Amino acid sequence: MQYSGKNPVCFHMPGHKLGNDPYIPYGDKLYLMDVTEVPGLDNLHQPSGVIKEAQELAAKAFGADYTFFLVNGSTCGIHAAIMSVCKRGDKLIVARDCHMAAINGMMLAGVEPVYIKPEFDHSFKIPSVLKCEHIEKALTENSDAVGVYITRPNYYGVCSDIEEISNLVHSYGKVLIVDEAHGAHFNFSDKLPPGALEFDSDICIQSAHKTLPALGQGAYLHVKGTRADVEKVRYSLNILQTSSPSYLVMAFLDISRAIMEKEGREILESLLEDIEKFHDSISYNTRFRMLSKDNFKSGDLDRTRLVINTKSYGLTGFEIENILRSRYNIQVEMADLYNIVCIVTNANRGQDLEELKNALMDIHRDCKDSLPLPEIHIGAYEIPEQKVKLSELMHKSFRRIKLKEACGMVSRRMITPYPPGIPVICPGEVMTESSIEYIMGILESGGNVNGVYEGPEVEVLA
Repeated sequence: MQYSGKNPVCFHMPGHKLGNDPYIPYGDKLYLMDVTEVPGLDNLHQPSGVIKEAQELAAKAFGADYTFFLVNGSTCGIHAAIMSVCKRGDKLIVARDCHMAAINGMMLAGVEPVYIKPEFDHSFKIPSVLKCEHIEKALTENSDAVGVYITRPNYYGVCSDIEEISNLVHSYGKVLIVDEAHGAHFNFSDKLPPGALEFDSDICIQSAHKTLPALGQGAYLHVKGTRADVEKVRYSLNILQTSSPSYLVMAFLDISRAIMEKEGREILESLLEDIEKFHDSISYNTRFRMLSKDNFKSGDLDRTRLVINTKSYGLTGFEIENILRSRYNIQVEMADLYNIVCIVTNANRGQDLEELKNALMDIHRDCKDSLPLPEIHIGAYEIPEQKVKLSELMHKSFRRIKLKEACGMVSRRMITPYPPGIPVICPGEVMTESSIEYIMGILESGGNVNGVYEGPEVEVLA
């Protein structure tokens, strides 16, 4: 209440932005919607009434054959997708820029990952697209893999070529799972990248709460075609989802679908016009660099995701985030060493972008004579050696040691800058000198890294 009482300008999730989306009904009646499985209100784990109807409406709106409501977030959907496609001991080809939920899902399912690296954009220092040639190499070298798991878009709004990837994966007879947590809005505008379901991804998971006016933890799992067994998906979800699902979360999944289906194209059209004006103003009047099609040729971009590079002002993204919050009451979604990232949704208005623009113009005036930020240890790094299988880690003995002393040791935990939750070190992998330098660089620059304790210390196998 202290945070929301400050009436901040929100460029972070959830997509309703503290309830500021004017299209949301029943905002003053939330307690009346917090109900349970009484007659007439159906049962998420065996729907036959209103929940069944709501899921069918969502499937139609998003272009799926089946849609399941998720009340435990996309994390639950990712776990269910992996568990429904893979048996213990199976191989799954996984893009390394996956969210930590995918690693945890493979650990729970006893899956052996085959990682493929996305490209790296050295200008913005961010992970970029997946190349089909790397996916095909993994498919040919691992013919026993059951499927391919990719993240699209990534946290920076970068989209790999889903048509090419889908055709390739299916030509090998494999299942394609797409973590589209940040792309639930794609289906509602021709000016945004195409959604994964448009090109027949078999399982697609979307976080409605990230870019639609849904409540936290609200997400969808979509199934299309017959390559993925929908009954196995259903069975996995029955195991993984809470037995007391939130009707508030489910109701807002339905509300979000309805808003986007009826008003989404018009809303996004207006929003994209405001974003275009913001891009032009910042690009012409400051030294901040905006990730755009003009300076990023590797793949498609989600234009509602603002990636603003801060390097030329001698300030890290972490420092700019703090300035925006403390001086201007603006909260961004995330920051890294060189960038800030803002999520713009239906609930943002032109005035929000105007306030962000004015704040960045102020910073430009204050820091216009500053020297650029020097190079920090960041870049594309090699995937470490997997010394211990994910399925063998849970009950291994471990000890905690200083991060700087961990080179050559096997990590017990995932080490993940958060956000965005993309692992630097996965459980069972060997800590390398380059990865330790990378983690130290983030910590010393003010960033947060999950899996690193105060000290800094890490857990390694004994």
